[in-house]
Amino acid sequence: MDERYAITGEEKEKVLATYFKNGLDGSIESFPRKEKRKIILLQHIVTKFEVGNKYCEKEVNEILKPIYSDYVSIRRYLIEYGFLDRSDDCTTYWVKEV
Repeated sequence: MDERYAITGEEKEKVLATYFKNGLDGSIESFPRKEKRKIILLQHIVTKFEVGNKYCEKEVNEILKPIYSDYVSIRRYLIEYGFLDRSDDCTTYWVKEV
Protein backbone atom coordinates (compact mmCIF):
# COMPACT_ATOMS: atom_id res chain seq x y z
CA MET A 1 0.00 0.00 0.00
CA ASP A 2 1.16 3.49 -0.71
CA GLU A 3 0.37 6.92 0.70
CA ARG A 4 -2.83 7.16 -1.36
CA TYR A 5 -4.26 4.79 1.24
CA ALA A 6 -2.94 6.55 4.31
CA ILE A 7 -5.71 6.01 6.82
CA THR A 8 -6.31 8.11 9.90
CA GLY A 9 -7.75 6.67 13.10
CA GLU A 10 -10.83 8.84 12.63
CA GLU A 11 -11.39 7.54 9.08
CA LYS A 12 -10.99 3.96 10.24
CA GLU A 13 -13.51 4.37 13.07
CA LYS A 14 -16.05 6.04 10.78
CA VAL A 15 -15.81 3.37 8.06
CA LEU A 16 -15.96 0.48 10.54
CA ALA A 17 -19.00 2.02 12.26
CA THR A 18 -20.69 2.49 8.88
CA TYR A 19 -20.27 -1.14 7.81
CA PHE A 20 -20.33 -2.96 11.17
CA LYS A 21 -23.64 -1.46 12.33
CA ASN A 22 -24.01 -3.94 15.23
CA GLY A 23 -20.45 -3.72 16.51
CA LEU A 24 -17.09 -4.97 15.30
CA ASP A 25 -17.88 -8.59 16.17
CA GLY A 26 -21.01 -8.50 14.02
CA SER A 27 -21.61 -8.85 10.33
CA ILE A 28 -21.70 -6.48 7.39
CA GLU A 29 -24.52 -6.18 4.88
CA SER A 30 -22.41 -4.95 1.98
CA PHE A 31 -18.78 -4.74 0.99
CA PRO A 32 -17.38 -1.40 -0.23
CA ARG A 33 -16.20 -0.81 -3.78
CA LYS A 34 -13.88 2.05 -2.85
CA GLU A 35 -10.34 0.85 -2.27
CA LYS A 36 -9.68 2.77 0.93
CA ARG A 37 -12.85 1.48 2.60
CA LYS A 38 -12.13 -2.03 1.39
CA ILE A 39 -8.65 -1.91 2.94
CA ILE A 40 -10.05 -0.66 6.27
CA LEU A 41 -12.52 -3.54 6.42
CA LEU A 42 -9.89 -6.10 5.40
CA GLN A 43 -7.50 -4.77 8.07
CA HIS A 44 -10.20 -5.41 10.66
CA ILE A 45 -11.30 -8.79 9.28
CA VAL A 46 -7.75 -10.18 9.28
CA THR A 47 -7.62 -9.63 13.06
CA LYS A 48 -10.02 -12.60 13.33
CA PHE A 49 -7.06 -14.83 12.40
CA GLU A 50 -4.11 -15.65 14.64
CA VAL A 51 -0.64 -14.83 13.35
CA GLY A 52 1.43 -18.00 13.12
CA ASN A 53 -1.57 -20.34 12.74
CA LYS A 54 -2.17 -22.34 9.59
CA TYR A 55 -5.76 -22.68 8.41
CA CYS A 56 -7.41 -24.98 5.89
CA GLU A 57 -9.91 -23.43 3.48
CA LYS A 58 -12.85 -24.71 5.52
CA GLU A 59 -11.51 -23.02 8.67
CA VAL A 60 -11.02 -19.74 6.81
CA ASN A 61 -14.58 -19.96 5.49
CA GLU A 62 -15.96 -20.65 8.98
CA ILE A 63 -14.26 -17.50 10.29
CA LEU A 64 -15.54 -15.38 7.38
CA LYS A 65 -19.11 -16.71 7.05
CA PRO A 66 -20.47 -14.85 10.10
CA ILE A 67 -19.00 -11.59 8.77
CA TYR A 68 -20.40 -11.49 5.24
CA SER A 69 -22.57 -13.73 3.09
CA ASP A 70 -20.10 -13.59 0.18
CA TYR A 71 -17.26 -14.96 2.29
CA VAL A 72 -15.52 -16.36 -0.80
CA SER A 73 -14.97 -12.83 -2.14
CA ILE A 74 -13.67 -11.71 1.26
CA ARG A 75 -11.22 -14.63 1.27
CA ARG A 76 -10.05 -13.69 -2.21
CA TYR A 77 -9.64 -10.01 -1.24
CA LEU A 78 -7.64 -10.96 1.86
CA ILE A 79 -5.20 -12.79 -0.41
CA GLU A 80 -5.18 -10.23 -3.24
CA TYR A 81 -4.52 -7.33 -0.87
CA GLY A 82 -1.75 -9.21 0.93
CA PHE A 83 -3.40 -9.82 4.30
CA LEU A 84 -3.46 -13.63 3.96
CA ASP A 85 -1.16 -15.91 2.04
CA ARG A 86 -1.79 -19.47 0.89
CA SER A 87 0.14 -22.48 -0.26
CA ASP A 88 0.56 -23.13 -3.98
CA ASP A 89 -2.00 -25.93 -3.84
CA CYS A 90 -4.47 -23.59 -2.03
CA THR A 91 -4.94 -25.96 0.90
CA THR A 92 -3.25 -23.92 3.64
CA TYR A 93 -3.78 -20.27 4.57
CA TRP A 94 -2.01 -18.00 7.08
CA VAL A 95 -1.73 -14.35 8.05
CA LYS A 96 0.97 -12.73 5.98
CA GLU A 97 3.52 -11.17 8.31
CA VAL A 98 4.74 -7.70 7.41
